[in-house]
Amino acid sequence: MSSRPVRAANWRLPFSLSLVAGLVALLVVLSAPDSQGQAAETEPLTVVTQTGRHDFKVEVVATPADRARGLMYRKSVPEGTGMLFDFQYEQPVSFWMKNTYVSLDMIFIRENGAIARIASDTTPLSEDVVPSGVPVRYVLEVVAGTAKRLKMQPGDKVVSERFGAAK
Repeated sequence: MSSRPVRAANWRLPFSLSLVAGLVALLVVLSAPDSQGQAAETEPLTVVTQTGRHDFKVEVVATPADRARGLMYRKSVPEGTGMLFDFQYEQPVSFWMKNTYVSLDMIFIRENGAIARIASDTTPLSEDVVPSGVPVRYVLEVVAGTAKRLKMQPGDKVVSERFGAAK
């Protein structure tokens, strides 16, 4: 084998193809999340447990496309942040961790803000289904270990403007 580098053929795309390629590259950059993988807008949310009130800043996703993407491809989820999935009405829901690199706690929440179920320490990149078990309207995803650290349990309340006034 030769140790000499192989040279690529010298060729150019026609102008119209170069323009299209440039526009596609620009659209990919513009549609990508920022360097932290976080959406620009968040809203406050509080989880009330036996250990007190715990405040989060969460991204809210309500469209099918945003729900399908969720926290996929993110390399980290900072403490005190998360993603709240709003399914518009109570229904059985299921999640998986495909293309999700960070272990998460999934908190399944009824329409009134009561925690119905917690799936702790989900397995990154797994295609195993994580079901709600009961009809829920919301799912809060936070970094794994959060539910245990805050001693969250079914029946605890999640409060925000979305769920009505804090109690």
